[in-house]
Amino acid sequence: MSGVRIGHGFDVHAFGDGDHVMLGGVRIASARGVVAHSDGDVVIHALCDAMLGALALGDIGQHFPPSDPQWKDADSRAFLRHCSCLLRDRGWTLGNADITVICEQPKIGPHAQAMRALLAADLGIDIDAMSIKATTTERLGFTGRGEGIAAHAVCLLERA
Repeated sequence: MSGVRIGHGFDVHAFGDGDHVMLGGVRIASARGVVAHSDGDVVIHALCDAMLGALALGDIGQHFPPSDPQWKDADSRAFLRHCSCLLRDRGWTLGNADITVICEQPKIGPHAQAMRALLAADLGIDIDAMSIKATTTERLGFTGRGEGIAAHAVCLLERA
């Protein structure tokens, strides 16, 4: 059995009413919020999907279905902590994660360090193993038109 696994995750939410977005567990002031059942944190949702994918345990929607009212407005950090427990229970540790946020607004750079620190703490890993970066789509597509926000995440799991 291999001592490493990789996973990839992707999440997207449309913009809607609101005055902030949650990204990587950080509340960021924004002209709009996101349309979501939970807090709509695309960073954490993509990371959870990457972790679950590496474990071959499905996706975040299977573990926290949007049809279940208990997850209405839920803090996505609870999802992340659940996924972290699944890793440990199965004998894996998170070697590193790399996340890219795709949006025109809000600006991610000023908040990336806080996101890295929060996610690393929740996962019990060194901050140097957590990467957060952002890009735009040069005003192309739904993110370029400012209709929503997306994130990709990849992670490496190592046998504990």
